[in-house]
Amino acid sequence: MNQKSQNNLQQYTLANGIKIPSLGIGTWKIRDGREVIRTIRTSLDAGYRLIDTAKIYGNEKGVGKAIRECGIPREQIFVTTKLWNKDQGYEKAHKAFEKSLKTLGLEYVDLFLIHWPVAAARLESWKALVDIAASGKCRAIGVSNYTIPHLQELMNNFDVLPVVNQVEFHPFLYQKDLLDFCVQHNIRLEAYSPLAHGEKLSDPRITVIAKKYEKSNAQILIRWSLQHGLVVIPKSTHSQRIIENIAVYDFLLSEEDMAALDSLNENLRTCWDPTDF
Repeated sequence: MNQKSQNNLQQYTLANGIKIPSLGIGTWKIRDGREVIRTIRTSLDAGYRLIDTAKIYGNEKGVGKAIRECGIPREQIFVTTKLWNKDQGYEKAHKAFEKSLKTLGLEYVDLFLIHWPVAAARLESWKALVDIAASGKCRAIGVSNYTIPHLQELMNNFDVLPVVNQVEFHPFLYQKDLLDFCVQHNIRLEAYSPLAHGEKLSDPRITVIAKKYEKSNAQILIRWSLQHGLVVIPKSTHSQRIIENIAVYDFLLSEEDMAALDSLNENLRTCWDPTDF
């Protein structure tokens, strides 16, 4: 079984019935144009089928071009983009979504997320996303950087719940309570910065486990997230690392090694803290 077919077998079914690949490529801080197009093409060639972007990343145009010109049927690629903070609110969210579609050059996106839980507008934004999903231009809707109280607020105000919550997640930020809550309510947790921006990549405790499996430290961290049932979206512009990061379906971490990685939690956030929102 080759790498691509391995990846194609690894999917989750979201609460609304659509399937999402368990591993994708993130594009934060990847420049629009040549760099992001090359990164997406390399990723697709390696077997990735989930591409994660956002308006604030400034690279939707290049992402869309790479997807349109790759030769892979559109329905085989899962595309995510996000609603930025200044675009939140009912009418503004609708306009921002249409602008993202136009910039991407796509007829629909697979997943549209509220990027951050902006206090004054997040409920109106979610109302807009519910309507956008009903229009057929978006196959699924979700949120990003939502804590348990943010999710409970949605549950108290809407019947339609997010099918995905994308948050920073890695062994050094093992948000077990949030994971358990999302599992309980059939919300798929998605891990961005699963390598903690490289800050802990050379931790000797990870290195010991990596040597045991003859894998890289990055592969161990990605495998850990997968075995916790997360969608994982590592980001890289380096071809070798892109290829390496998807080669994680030919081994399993033992219960002992999973527990050892779980114990590394130190509430380390390498991005912003959503509890302040």
